[in-house]
Parts: sequence; structure tokens; C-alpha cells
Amino acid sequence: MKSILPLLKATQDASVAVRKLSDQQRAGLLIVLANKVEGNSARIITENQKDLDVMDDADPKKDRLLLNEKRILDLAQSLREIAALPDPTGEILLERTIEQGLSLRKVTVPLGVVGVIYESRPNVTLDVASLCLRSGNACVLKGGKEAHFSNTYLVGLIHESLSEFGIPNGAVTLLPTGREFVMELLTATKYVDIIIPRGSESLIKFVRQNSLVPTIETGAGVCHTYIDKTGDLNKAAKIVVNAKVSRPSVCNSLDTVLVDREVADAFLPKLKDDFIKWNVEVFADETSFGILQKADYPYLRKAEPEDFGREFLDYKCSVKVVEGLNEALEHIRAFSSRHSEAIISSDSEAIESFLNEVDAAAVYANASTRFTDGAVFALGAEIGISTQKLHARGPFALEKLVTEKWIVRGDGQVRW
Repeated sequence: MKSILPLLKATQDASVAVRKLSDQQRAGLLIVLANKVEGNSARIITENQKDLDVMDDADPKKDRLLLNEKRILDLAQSLREIAALPDPTGEILLERTIEQGLSLRKVTVPLGVVGVIYESRPNVTLDVASLCLRSGNACVLKGGKEAHFSNTYLVGLIHESLSEFGIPNGAVTLLPTGREFVMELLTATKYVDIIIPRGSESLIKFVRQNSLVPTIETGAGVCHTYIDKTGDLNKAAKIVVNAKVSRPSVCNSLDTVLVDREVADAFLPKLKDDFIKWNVEVFADETSFGILQKADYPYLRKAEPEDFGREFLDYKCSVKVVEGLNEALEHIRAFSSRHSEAIISSDSEAIESFLNEVDAAAVYANASTRFTDGAVFALGAEIGISTQKLHARGPFALEKLVTEKWIVRGDGQVRW
């Protein structure tokens, strides 16, 4: 294929058919797709295994790529939950009659064609397609070559579902995996209304610097947890371990632990047993290095400056001892990607200062950052976690896949 422009034009054409579907039809389409996903679980696993066989077992992204029976059932359930959500289009945001007798109404409408560039996560294929279709949008999917077989089969199921409702396959288009097509997508202002990169910091940076199509950034997460001197240390250890090891390859996993100097000697050794169990490599500043070395922690390295502000996406994290809340806030301001940040504290004043002052899409008090997720936030699913401030912030889900339109009704009025 020399050009993807014919595919993009077909998607734009199909967006009209999607927009004409009723709320009931959009919901019904997702129910049909959920049944197909659930009924073809074995085949999905077979296709997914073809992708898994190519990826190195040591690659932390392999967990993102995996589709097992439980994850497939969860995806089917997510489709049903999205189907049950209220239609975000057609909502009347404002209604008035102005002096000239014109009737004004501002309503929500679909964005049109949504382009998403993502890496080795085939679940994103279903998440994006379902959210777009439910909100009356068509979508263009640029998945990574790592998930080629998984994505191709899943999009085949989507096309089967579309055909049952008389919708062209172009409503959900899976682009070729070749990188040579990325720039063509990023400059297709005639056919694509918005681009959403979901993946590594380097991917997001490339899209931001090269796209002529408006973009919403999602994905990169440099997440901190600050242990205040008043925090429950046992609770803090449990939260830190969960935030780091439950799924280290996702964007809401913990990257840096900040510990108040007053409790560092008591707290850091509490991480030892669980961190050893998961072989967590710790990049420690001078003070925390001494404490963990004294505790005989085996996977210990001295932190370099670049280990702070680093998204590890692996069983690795950095640790820094700070002189109280203010230094913790300064560190987060300097190194956060504005994704998810947490404080563990019993001091209500410190908690409120942290929640109010930290500039991030999601801020937590006494809980793991791992909860930043569209499904967990009862949004059905997400296209990604937006870390910017325009249009959407936090889980970018169904409610944000719309824009606004002014509808003006008159009776012959003119303006000179």
C-alpha cells in the first residue's frame, strides 16, 4: 500500500452512517460485539499467542500484550457496560432566544473521525472502537506491529458486528503497521478530526511535534507516592507495593517513592520482603541507599539524576528521602508528568495541601495510583489518561468523545 488516504476517506464517509444510528442501535451494536468477543475467546487467544511468540519474555510490555480468558471476558463485560452508558450526544448545553428573535441551542455532537496511535495493547482496539461507536464517531486505529494478529482478528469481529447494522467497515479502520504511514495520518487534516497518541513518552512527543491534526495526549505516567511523617506506615507499605508491582507496565504504576526523613528508617525496610518477592530494582538516593543497604536489600542501585522523572514501566522504581511536605511538592512539580500522584498521611492539613497544590489529572490520599482507570471510575472504559488541560483531563472516555454545535433557528432575520 502506497497511501492510506483512501482508507481515511472511507472512514470519513462511514462516519456519516455511524452518526445516523440511534442511541438504541449504537448500544445494540456493542452488545452484538460483546457476544462475538465472548464466543470467540479461544480464537482470540490463538491469534494473540502468535503475537506473544514473537515478543521477548523479558520485555515488560508482554503483559500489556497478553489476552487470556479472564481478560477477554472482562473486555466483553466492558463492552456491555459501555452499551449501558447514556448517549453523550444530543445533550442540550444551553438554550435561549436572543434579542433579534433567533432561537439558540448549543448541543453535544460526535467529534467525527478519531485517530488513535497505540503500541502493544490489543485491548485498546476494542476500547477505542466501542467508545467511538457508542458516541457516534468513526475511528482510525494505528496499532503496533507487536499486536498485529490480535488487532486484525478483533477488528474482523468489529466489522462482522457493523455489517449486521448496515454500517460500512470503514467506520473502524485498522491501518497497516508500517511506520511510514504515521506521518500521513498526522497530516490528514481533511479526513481526521483528532489524533490521540497512547503509549510511550517518545511516541507522544513525536505526535505532538509532527501532527497537523489536533491532538490529545494520553499515556505517559511518572507517578509518585509521598509518605508523610504522620502516615500509617503499614498501610503505606501496602499501597506502595501495590502501586509498583500489580501491573508495572501500565501508566498509573508507581515510579518514585518520596519518604519524609522522620520516618524513612522505619518505613523503607517494610518494603523489603514484598519487593524481594517481585525482584524490584530500587534506584535510591544517598540517604535511602544507606537505609536499604543496612536492611540487606539485594536489588539496590545508587540513583542517577535521570532516575527521577523516569517512567520505568517495569519492576523498578526510584526512592528519595525528603525534608517534609514542601520538598515533596517541589520534587513532584519538577518531575511529575501530571498523571497520578498520591500522599499517605494522617494529617488532614497536609492531605488538603497536597490535593490542592499537586497539578495532576488524578491526586490520591491514602490510596494506590493504580485506580486511575476509565473502567474503575465507572466510565466504561477509556481511550487513555489525558495529562493535558484542554478538552479532557484524566480518563478520556465516552463523555469526552463529543464536541459542541450551535443550532440557530430564525424566521427571516438578517443582520446589516
